[in-house]
Amino acid sequence: MTIAEVLKLSSDYLQKHGSDSSRLDAELLLAHAMQVRRLDLYLRFDRPLVEPELGAYRTLVARRAKGEPVAYLVGHKEFMGLDFMVTPAVLVPNPDSEVLVQRAVELARGVEGPVRVADVGTGSGCIAISIAHYAGNTDVWATDISREALEVAARNVERHDLDGRVHLECGDLLQPLSGRFDLVCANLPYVAAGASLPAEVLAQPAGALYAEDGGAALVTRLLGDAPAYLKPGGRVLAELDPTIARAVVERAAEAFGGHRVHRDAGGHERVLEAWSSLPTTSGPAA
Repeated sequence: MTIAEVLKLSSDYLQKHGSDSSRLDAELLLAHAMQVRRLDLYLRFDRPLVEPELGAYRTLVARRAKGEPVAYLVGHKEFMGLDFMVTPAVLVPNPDSEVLVQRAVELARGVEGPVRVADVGTGSGCIAISIAHYAGNTDVWATDISREALEVAARNVERHDLDGRVHLECGDLLQPLSGRFDLVCANLPYVAAGASLPAEVLAQPAGALYAEDGGAALVTRLLGDAPAYLKPGGRVLAELDPTIARAVVERAAEAFGGHRVHRDAGGHERVLEAWSSLPTTSGPAA
């Protein structure tokens, strides 16, 4: 069978098993099985596959049909134009999170001099690393409660040659950090227990998905803690789901002088931005 024939069959198969991106999934998995670039598939559509390639590909397609994320099967995922290693210890980087990164980079680039950033719940490190990559005046301190996730993040920091500017700490939310920050970013768990999720989302670590209080508990706790860690005029950028937007906005109104919500490409409420121009009076020493 040729590359073109195999892609057609596998794409149809994955579509029947619930994939919303069956053609892309088929191509990514085949390129991985053949150890070539995805572009190379188009350059050699008529090339027959040999049995070792077909065997490896069948296994990958079968696992994808059962709901395993493509990123776990191939071991990496693109985010903000950068390539990140991923494992089942971390969430798969989501394009929706790029809204947060783009706003963080915009804010950092608007400042003369160094910008101190915290990334809470860093997972693979994709947010922290992307901010550091695109805003050269930033130093980023990234936290996660999972040591397994931090091991993945450390490999991504090394991959992008940012060891001197992205610092990893293990602990709960902002607790491991000292000093104050110009910007606190977070993509924390925000899914309510019992929510109906696609199989490829359910395959990701539960500790990075679910939160109490209908999904709002961790984001609202961060908003309560963050003012003590911010420099005067500092800001928080927190990813959210539309289902928790009301609770998060109410907490932001209590804890900050101002706030707004940024929408993603699909028009959904996705990132809360909150700020206060008042000096903080408690928390870690400056």
